[in-house]
Amino acid sequence: MPAPVALIPSKPIPPLSLKLVDGNDWSTQSAAGENFALITFYRGFHCPKCKEQLQELQSNLTALRDRGVSVTAISMDPQGRAERARDEWDLDALPIAYGLTQEQAAEWGLHLSTSRGKTSMGVEETKIFNEPGLFLVRADGTLYASWVQTVPFARPKTADLLSMIDFVLDKDYPPRGTLAA
Repeated sequence: MPAPVALIPSKPIPPLSLKLVDGNDWSTQSAAGENFALITFYRGFHCPKCKEQLQELQSNLTALRDRGVSVTAISMDPQGRAERARDEWDLDALPIAYGLTQEQAAEWGLHLSTSRGKTSMGVEETKIFNEPGLFLVRADGTLYASWVQTVPFARPKTADLLSMIDFVLDKDYPPRGTLAA
């Protein structure tokens, strides 16, 4: 298993192709919005914080799309659990992809965790799952900004992302953190 790598702003993101719960295909090549793609990696159907984050994203889809931002949520869950997330969390408008592999998660720099059993929602964690990651990708397929976490807590709020996107677009603000360590 390869170790996670840190993606560098202004560099191309790793290619990724997955299935959406609606039956369509999704890929990083086709995901770009007019300005950005917001790719949200969530822990899975077992995670109450993921439910909150994805519901918040869905409630702001129009505001994001008005800014030229496409949005996709992705997990390592199999199809059935991803469908349950869509249905039981009322995510009918948010594109949800499933089946991310451990290798793909490592290519995106995501951290992996192992199951601790049932969560506060009473849902069993999968054996291995990715921790949260949020990637704002320019329409040309290069990374603009990312938030990669080792725990499910303290994720960026959509209102903060919208404010940042407005500033970036208004000021033509360049990506930061472009120098490799």
